[in-house]
Amino acid sequence: MSATTTNGTPLIAGIQQIGIGNKNVHETWRWYREHLGFDVPVFEEAAEAKLMLPYTGGKPRSRHAVLALNMRGGGGLEIWQYTCRTPQAADFQPLVGDLGIYIMKIKSADVCATHKFLLQKQAEVLGEITRNPAGQLHFYLNDPYGNLIEIVEGNSWFQPGERTMGGVYGCTIGVSDIDKSLAFYKQILGCDTVVFDKNESFDDLNCLPGGESSVRRVLLRHSQPHQGPFSKLLGDMELELVEVKNRSPRKIFKDRFWGDLGYIHLCFDITGMAAMKERCEAFGHPFTVDSDNSFDMGEAAGRFSYVEDPDGTLIEFVETHKVPILKKIGWYLDLRKREPGKALPNWMLKALGLNRVK
Repeated sequence: MSATTTNGTPLIAGIQQIGIGNKNVHETWRWYREHLGFDVPVFEEAAEAKLMLPYTGGKPRSRHAVLALNMRGGGGLEIWQYTCRTPQAADFQPLVGDLGIYIMKIKSADVCATHKFLLQKQAEVLGEITRNPAGQLHFYLNDPYGNLIEIVEGNSWFQPGERTMGGVYGCTIGVSDIDKSLAFYKQILGCDTVVFDKNESFDDLNCLPGGESSVRRVLLRHSQPHQGPFSKLLGDMELELVEVKNRSPRKIFKDRFWGDLGYIHLCFDITGMAAMKERCEAFGHPFTVDSDNSFDMGEAAGRFSYVEDPDGTLIEFVETHKVPILKKIGWYLDLRKREPGKALPNWMLKALGLNRVK
């Protein structure tokens, strides 16, 4: 059963997670725990991905996945590994403007302190701290598995923490036609505020592969506050769209499966899946995958669906039905019994942190 909203409008609580396809789920999670603070698991499960057939070669595929949060606030990571096949990397070096999720954004309360910390941890930091066209301090790094990460100033926090960085703040997505993509991200995801829209070569991208290219670059945010059970924890978000001007972009996941190496999807936590299905159909982007009813994810449950942006980048929606608050005592919350759009109280969200893995 899908929760309904009072006016039939789907509600977005924020970015729930970005999926990262990798070769070793526990090794990858350890790096993200130690370097970026994603140390609270929401679920860990080994199972078959039975419903993603359009993106897994028409066959169910076994996998192992962990969904982990940083309790300072922000979206989480779904760290995802095939266990039935060797996940494939792109057979080319993705460049700025190539089609798909190219960079994950992680927010920081103190970019300079985060930069110093990651250098001390011997992370592969790229270039120096610069400002983006919005005036935010930011810098880039590679994780050990070839995934680009941007650390960027954020000011939306759930609670203080030992580290300066929080969770996922958004991502940079390569698109072939920004105007067409703007319609999708505004109409379906409600990213209706254009922070900047510029055409040029950008000095702050020079440290990236293909960063010297001439591009059109647009930064989007929401004008309205997010609503939903996890909205306080997930916080604000931003999406950056990049269209390269002086070459033909390539699709990062061309001839590969969902779940192969790299950023496999961007997932939003929502309330009102039936209403979201109607919205997507109305704007010409029908669900390509839909679990339809509640889908068990081991320690959590919900309904999930996928749509494609105009270039085929996968956007996931999850309507959470059951979530473990404190696993040790078997405390699980059924969100279908709560008022749609109502945020969970801080004390209940903070209780998720009791599941922390060091």
